Amino acid sequence: MQRLVSTIRKWWPDFNSTVGFFILSVFLVTLKTYWAYQFEFSLGATGALQQFLLILNPIPTAIILLSIALYFRGRIAYWLMMLINLLQTVWLFANILYYREFSDFISLNIVKAGGSVDNNLSKAIGGIIKPIDFVVYIDLIVLLILLLLKIIKVDKTLIQKRFAILMTVFGVVLMMVDFGIASKDRSGLLTRTFDNNYIVKYLGLNEYAAYNIVKTNQQANEVKEAKSSDLDKIKAFTKQNKVLANATTFSKAKGKNVIIFHLESFQQFMLDYRWDGQEVTPNLNAFYHDTNTTSFDNFYNQVGQGKTSDAELMLENSLYGTASGSVMTNYGTTNTFQAMPSVLDQMGYTTAAFHGDVPSFWNRDNAYKSWGYQYFFSKSYYKDPDNPNYNIGYGLKDKIFLKDTASYLQQLPQPFYAKIITVTNHYPYDLDSQNISIKKTTTGDSTVDGYVQTARYLDQAFGEFESYLKKAGLWNKTMIVLYGDHYGISTNHQPAIAKLLGKKKLSATDLVNWEKVPFMVRVPGMKGGINHTYGGEIDVMPTLLGLLGIKDEQVVQFGTDLLSSEHRQVVPFRNGDWVSSEYTKIGSSYYVTATGTKIKPSEDPRVKQIIKETNKFVTQTLDYNDKLIQGNLLRFASKSELKRVNKKNISYKTSTGIANLKAAQKKGTSVKAQNGGKSTLDKYVTNAPELGGIKQTLNNDDNDLVDGIKESSILGDDSNVSATPESILSGHGSDNSKKTTDSSSSSSSSSSSSSSSK
Repeated sequence: MQRLVSTIRKWWPDFNSTVGFFILSVFLVTLKTYWAYQFEFSLGATGALQQFLLILNPIPTAIILLSIALYFRGRIAYWLMMLINLLQTVWLFANILYYREFSDFISLNIVKAGGSVDNNLSKAIGGIIKPIDFVVYIDLIVLLILLLLKIIKVDKTLIQKRFAILMTVFGVVLMMVDFGIASKDRSGLLTRTFDNNYIVKYLGLNEYAAYNIVKTNQQANEVKEAKSSDLDKIKAFTKQNKVLANATTFSKAKGKNVIIFHLESFQQFMLDYRWDGQEVTPNLNAFYHDTNTTSFDNFYNQVGQGKTSDAELMLENSLYGTASGSVMTNYGTTNTFQAMPSVLDQMGYTTAAFHGDVPSFWNRDNAYKSWGYQYFFSKSYYKDPDNPNYNIGYGLKDKIFLKDTASYLQQLPQPFYAKIITVTNHYPYDLDSQNISIKKTTTGDSTVDGYVQTARYLDQAFGEFESYLKKAGLWNKTMIVLYGDHYGISTNHQPAIAKLLGKKKLSATDLVNWEKVPFMVRVPGMKGGINHTYGGEIDVMPTLLGLLGIKDEQVVQFGTDLLSSEHRQVVPFRNGDWVSSEYTKIGSSYYVTATGTKIKPSEDPRVKQIIKETNKFVTQTLDYNDKLIQGNLLRFASKSELKRVNKKNISYKTSTGIANLKAAQKKGTSVKAQNGGKSTLDKYVTNAPELGGIKQTLNNDDNDLVDGIKESSILGDDSNVSATPESILSGHGSDNSKKTTDSSSSSSSSSSSSSSSK
């Protein structure tokens, strides 16, 4: 026993020595990073090798960074190690919070964009932080106490320089070993478009940060090195993938107004969803099933780190977000675009965007100019926008915002193109009691359970806005487009999601289908229905241009018309995964889309070929997209192909916007002008308690009323049929309603038969 004790003492580090404190610091940094890997991030590590890499990959940078202190002596060395530990801990802590909300890691572009997106984020951060997160700071507190109480004594002996160099070199060698093992398990790790989870899983959080910085700087150099011939290659690729328009639907909305209604964080599963014996969103459900609405139930959000800004980019430019950061923030000011507002401006449309928050959020005030928006009605245009009773944290509450929006909408010369961005259904899904009309769900997840309450509020706000459009005479003059921008409940909340869907366990394909968001287009006079075509946000612009009868041969778009029988039913995601009408790719695994059955492509030559072609298509699409954006290649387009936006002629200053609207009334085409110059706001009715409406209550019988109509009269006698998990994940709630609407949608769903191999 004495021999054992003496052996342990011989090899056990003396924490009163500089080297001992160094070893202890490396161990503690590694330990808390590994803890975060296992319990805070969803890295998908499978097998002994990947688990080993999770333990290994924090060590190299911990050694390299902490070894800096070994070049110094005494207190300086100890406090340097404490400082380096603190900096790594802050970085780890920040990523824990960011990942919980966005399922991704902080990038250099996100850090740079902080000033444009940090407005009112403190409320969201307060909801994200959990007490357990502060575990990563415990070691620092303990070490500080031990040092201050001199339980750990400062060693003033100078460490030999060659030992310090040896430690640094050892850290570098260990990093190379880690990279070698990782590359063997995952080839092309740093050269192909992978999810950031892969980089962190295989190489480490600090290595990801270094890689991201290098990659970001490389992208900055692409603008300088870009050539017009680079654009030619991309034009050839997009031209090759263009599709013929649907002769039945082309021009069905020609000359009509366009309203794009942004449903913040709204997911497809919420349509037709019932909770506590009632529909959560009766107004949206009615719109979804309207005889003139074409509703896509296999429509996916495809956003990356840019979240809402990526959704806007795809919808109005048919361009994907980049792998890192937000395009609107990083490139919105300087790049050339072929955006919907600019295209429609050339067709005589008035173009306007509405958002009840600061114009700098996501750099909208600059990006919208680059896209050709004539008007941008932001926070300063609205009454008392800083009133805490009016503001939800990311902007005005939807009911208040939409009522004020109507005052400007009625003044837009027709035809107009208007994008309206709601915000109340935004994380952390908080709502004051006077606006709550439905109970929280009971999953036990505080992040999830308030979602139905803000979704209900959004639904009520939309119902009021819809009623106004009808009374003001816009309903049958306007193509109305509703879309969800991205998920509201991330897949980090799987137990709660399973409870919402009535499932014991979620499959891999369930989680992919959870990324579905609504896309509904109502065209007056055009027969609608449920369309099962697979598509995503990238396909919205070509679909809308087709309905408006605008030929887009000269527009560089990575999406295609969802209503075309030639539409390729492949939906690429920003991390390189994809879903098609036949197969789904998640990481390195493949599944049958319809059944969720996992398959091995190598066992079937046909399947292997389809998947090979689809992988090539997705990789090329994302690569070309990034080259187009990062190289600002559209600046090379000829004037005949692309009419440039003169941003000098665009001003979003409040006084200028109001003056321009007043002058525009002389055209005599606005709703207000056609109403004899009188406002139509008397037709807008809201029950917002902040504006004098009745406070909502959970037991108020009127909560089941939609503009005075009972829910049962909206969807008929079948409205009491509950949604099943299978029908929700296939796109919408009630199986019964699915059957009834499918029977009348033949004209709008003709493209659903085209295969993913086209």
